[in-house]
Amino acid sequence: MKSNKTLISWLILLALVLVWGSSFILIKQSLLYFTGPEVGLLRIVLTFLFMLPWAYKALKKTPKKMYWLLFVSGIVGSLFPAYLFAIAETHISSSLAGTLNSLTPLFTLIIGIMFFKLKTHWFNIAGVIIGLAGAVGLIYAASGVDLDTGMIYSSLVLIASICYAINVNLVKYYFHGINSVNITSLTFFFIGIPALFYLLLFTQIPHKLLNDPAAWSGMGYMSVLSFVGTGLALIIFNYLIKISSAVFAASVTYMIPIVAIFWGIVDNEPFKLVFLMWVMLILTGVYLVNKQKTNAKDENKV
Repeated sequence: MKSNKTLISWLILLALVLVWGSSFILIKQSLLYFTGPEVGLLRIVLTFLFMLPWAYKALKKTPKKMYWLLFVSGIVGSLFPAYLFAIAETHISSSLAGTLNSLTPLFTLIIGIMFFKLKTHWFNIAGVIIGLAGAVGLIYAASGVDLDTGMIYSSLVLIASICYAINVNLVKYYFHGINSVNITSLTFFFIGIPALFYLLLFTQIPHKLLNDPAAWSGMGYMSVLSFVGTGLALIIFNYLIKISSAVFAASVTYMIPIVAIFWGIVDNEPFKLVFLMWVMLILTGVYLVNKQKTNAKDENKV
């Protein structure tokens, strides 16, 4: 049974790598038609509309005392990152954004230890550090970014990664009795209603859709990003958090840069052989983050 759960965890992890690794290029393409804040808002609203049928049923099955936690999860885990990534990619490349996002497991481990009494082994911490070193190396190799001018927009991705880390721990430790579909649908239900009203009343999005036919091409990218890259992906990600550890689930972000850089190459960003060295270092880190002692019995251990 344990081996089957491990296999399922890895299959889900790889699927998320492919989906989320492709999200950054979708954001980049959407920014050709909408502003950064508009892309972030559309991502939330379209996912809310997609998940609405499940949210109606989930409201009846979920204790009302959990509503506020689900609202917080929606803000921290979806609303803030959607805005931050979209704004950041107006000034940094999609491959760099995907690479910086790989810091999420490090923040997940730190927050878990500080606030959620997470117990871990030395080699798990070593895995985070090794994976982090690979991610940092990949940042320089992939983009050659000038940190003096790009620090502000790169820091937005770091803040988004911290938000993801907080949310991963919230889901792991507070949503035991709620299935992954209900978690995802309700988090978007609570943040989606105000986001929809704001979109309709205070943005140029309706005007663009009515008067600029090209904007519908942008809506095509946004639909794939929202329905597949956000709604469906978060359902299986929340399930992954429940059947594995918080840090293992967050380690999906270590491998996302591999896919993000691939799409960057397709979009005419340069490829260097040194990428392969950093990718191998990242994969080594992922292995160590997930490694457990054979006699470990504590469920809270990574």
